Amino acid sequence: MEYIIEMLNIRKEFSGIVANDNITLQVKPGEIHALLGENGAGKSTLMSVLFGLYKPDAGMIKVKGKEVKITSPNIANDLGIGMVHQHFKLVHNFTVTENIILGIERVRGGKIDIASASKRIKELSDRYKLSVDPDAVIEDITVGMQQRVEILKMLYRDSEILIFDEPTAVLTPQEINELIAVMKNMAAEGKTIIVITHKLKEIKAVADRCTVIRKGKSIATVNVAETSEAKMAELMVGRQVSFKVDKAPAKYGKEVFKIEDLKVMGNRGIQAVKGINLSVSAGEILGVAGIEGNGQTELIEAITGLRNIESGKITINGVDITRMSVRQRNEAGVGHIPEDRHKYGLVLDFSLEDNMVLENYYREPFSKGGILNREKIHSYADELIKQFDVRSALGGLTKARSMSGGNQQKAIIAREIDRSPEVLIVAQPTRGLDVGAIEYIHKRLIEERDKGKTILLFSLELDEILNLSDRIAVIYEGEIVGIVDADKTDENELGLMMAGGGRNSHA
Repeated sequence: MEYIIEMLNIRKEFSGIVANDNITLQVKPGEIHALLGENGAGKSTLMSVLFGLYKPDAGMIKVKGKEVKITSPNIANDLGIGMVHQHFKLVHNFTVTENIILGIERVRGGKIDIASASKRIKELSDRYKLSVDPDAVIEDITVGMQQRVEILKMLYRDSEILIFDEPTAVLTPQEINELIAVMKNMAAEGKTIIVITHKLKEIKAVADRCTVIRKGKSIATVNVAETSEAKMAELMVGRQVSFKVDKAPAKYGKEVFKIEDLKVMGNRGIQAVKGINLSVSAGEILGVAGIEGNGQTELIEAITGLRNIESGKITINGVDITRMSVRQRNEAGVGHIPEDRHKYGLVLDFSLEDNMVLENYYREPFSKGGILNREKIHSYADELIKQFDVRSALGGLTKARSMSGGNQQKAIIAREIDRSPEVLIVAQPTRGLDVGAIEYIHKRLIEERDKGKTILLFSLELDEILNLSDRIAVIYEGEIVGIVDADKTDENELGLMMAGGGRNSHA
């Protein structure tokens, strides 16, 4: 058997949009096979066809050389195919064990046999070095740990073929390294893994072969060891991509944004931000680096008006915004690209064009005397959609919910950058974006800096922090443990500071 999975000439269309256009994917047993493509290229659609969530309009699927019809995830499971989705499918107030056995519970003496399930989960967890506590409740564990629960769900069902959809989108650098080790362990045990991603560094670290999809068509399948990151990027985007951010040295202007002795409570009633002081100038990007969960989210929410401040002060150009509402902060010059695009970035059931004017709809030219000017909203949204290459089925009339995650992200960035606020709070701006889109977003952020705007950048991607920032503040357990010049530091030093060690000087 040369191939364990064959998807031959698969076509899938959604209301006139061809997501998969005659795609062929062939996966060998025991390999880690990457599926690479831009946002909206059709990767997740193809895997949803393999997992039985969508029915293909044409084409054939073979598993272990036999043609199969996969009409539901249950049939996929029976064929030994499991999938970890980008947005996890877990019940938050259930334990790890309860989530894993959901739908295939074994009953003993009239009761669900939790004890033997828990024992088997512990064995699987040890065997694949997943270190998961079977009795922990999902809402109490980290995102990285939740992902391991999803992996255990597949292993518990004896899946031989494991599909990972953007598995590292929400992980810290350390968790990514751990996940790569887990995948290699599973492949060594004879499992076959398909990884949907557009992170080239990770493909190089983990995959044997890689199939590239562009605009719904399969472009090439390459051996990863023999193919450079630049070549894979070119196959994916259709042109050469620059990984280096071109920027002139910063021209620091006056101090624009200032945080003084800021204290903020976290969700569990414990102080998450402990007396932070920061000052950012016009024409500067200050990067904030830290391992997830060290107070970044609470700090962002306090600055943007989404969380109450216990004590301290925030000013823009000397104006105190500490107690202002979100709209007042917007009008005082704060822009915000949020880390949770669904919760704070978009109204998912609004059209794309209505999302583009969420912060300005009550002003001219978008409305007059309380009546919306549809024509102006439509043409404004169209212009931004073109400029930022936001891809969707019906242009500005598309519902935000139906767009791919990467295109939702581009829409938010388009709206915030186009407003060109005095101070832009940017959180995980390129999460879930492909290299072509990342290159463009970075260019636009540098342009804002060069216009004399002030940018505070929060990112878990150290490359991004080092590439874009002029200065870098490192946050650890709710405190700033050091501020360094970006051109005088490296990943190792930042990593050390992020773990609570390293230099402690305030530049």
